[in-house]
Amino acid sequence: MRIHCLMHVPFEGPARIADWAESRGHPIAFSHLFAGDDLPELEAFDRLVVMGGPMGVGDEARYPWLGAEKALIRSAIEGGRSLVGVCLGAQLIAEALGARVVPNAHQEIGWFPIQFTEAARAHPLCKDLPVEQQVLHWHGDTFRLPPGALQLATSEACAQQGFLVDERILGLQFHLEMTPTSLRTLCGHCADELVPAPFVQSAEQMLAVSPARYEATARVLETLLDRLAE
Repeated sequence: MRIHCLMHVPFEGPARIADWAESRGHPIAFSHLFAGDDLPELEAFDRLVVMGGPMGVGDEARYPWLGAEKALIRSAIEGGRSLVGVCLGAQLIAEALGARVVPNAHQEIGWFPIQFTEAARAHPLCKDLPVEQQVLHWHGDTFRLPPGALQLATSEACAQQGFLVDERILGLQFHLEMTPTSLRTLCGHCADELVPAPFVQSAEQMLAVSPARYEATARVLETLLDRLAE
């Protein structure tokens, strides 16, 4: 399976997603949109991975490449490709599927639990995952559930944490791909967002978690990616 990854900023890369691709023998190519890279042709990939970033889906005036990226996402959906979106990436995919992206009631930044929905746990994608999972969040916006989507998870601060469409399109509001290194980098670049609030942790709190936390989220990520239809 050929994977193409869209990156919006240099400090939000695929991390454990790239590790998974390498371990499964899937070649992965990149478009660094922040650096002016070209977008791929539809025929060049089987799965499109759309990463996160501090910008919003409506920020095309500031980031003109967003318009072309949205067109590619729509073409990939219509062309039967598999898609994985993380945080902003999930919001871009949700919008392409006809859902609204709106400010969330709370900023959600830090390690907080999600709960997989009953419908998700009855689906083959999530059938044996834990009911609750501690995951890393970093977002202020959220998506409405796209038409026909299976709601995967929810949290206290954010009702929509993930969706599955047509067995091949996966949107995750949270960050299963994080490693200690990638989280440290994110905390450094986005420190201005760490303003005390009910669902915002400090960088020190986020970085103090044990390696076992990252390994647990990586296992969930690998399960989802292995089961997602190509």
